[in-house]
Amino acid sequence: MSRSWDPRGRTAVVTGAARGLGAGLARRLAGRGLDVALLGREAATLEAVATTLGTRTHVVEVDVTDDAALRRAADEVTRHLGPPSVVVANAGVAEGGPFATSDPDTWRRVVEVNLVGSAATARSFLPGLRATRGYFLQIASTAAFGAAPMMSAYCASKAGAEAFARSLRAEVASVGVAVGVAYLHWTDTDMIRDVDRHTVLRELRGHMPAPARRVYPVDRVADWIGRGIERRSPSVYAPPWLRLAQAGRPFFPLAVDLLSRRELPRLMEAYAFEQTGLLGHGGRIEEASLDAVTRHRPGGGPAAGA
Repeated sequence: MSRSWDPRGRTAVVTGAARGLGAGLARRLAGRGLDVALLGREAATLEAVATTLGTRTHVVEVDVTDDAALRRAADEVTRHLGPPSVVVANAGVAEGGPFATSDPDTWRRVVEVNLVGSAATARSFLPGLRATRGYFLQIASTAAFGAAPMMSAYCASKAGAEAFARSLRAEVASVGVAVGVAYLHWTDTDMIRDVDRHTVLRELRGHMPAPARRVYPVDRVADWIGRGIERRSPSVYAPPWLRLAQAGRPFFPLAVDLLSRRELPRLMEAYAFEQTGLLGHGGRIEEASLDAVTRHRPGGGPAAGA
């Protein structure tokens, strides 16, 4: 970190911190001496992660799409740990499947968590970041480089999250708040392992060039991102070679189109493919929440306008 920026005793906030990359980032930041607030949907799992960190922690069970709950969470974190110097908008979900047959509620939930939830996180914690002249990091994806078939909600939400963070950066630079975007590739989380359980998604990934389909361990990715946080970087790449891929962004849509036209019809004919639902353990928690909302909706059917 910059010699003028001592992390010890400062506060970091990580959303989606119950497992996977969120938990890995909480460990990485705690190891650098920051107090850590862990936010997510599973209080018991968050508490279990918190007990391993060896620093001051605070756990808040919260839905990142609930603005009022997030405002309360921000107040609670500030009371217990002080205003945040780092906020990482990491919470995210994904689903796979053809857009035409996707469930409207599930598709919408991906966008709500990944994009709307990130914006709500920033809105709630910006007062604290202004007070500390802190750093907001948006976890995005190479899905923002080139949208992939069968992942329309995820790709749309991550491209939107990237654009949101860049817009926010321009707005808050004058008050000393830095904003970064982290571009992740395949990371060994339960969400990505769920991708490989579905044949068409697994086969599509298998047709990528070897470097582009490699899966990276969570702790290694957390270390790359942690270095970016320490430098308050505007762009963070995990793995670092993705920095070179930025130059190729204009050509990625063409490459995706060519691959999809050649391989997707064959795969869809060879394999039965159903909607994946929300992927990973966190996705299953979101699915249960959606089911509860549907059951309590008049008629139990789709939302109005869906």
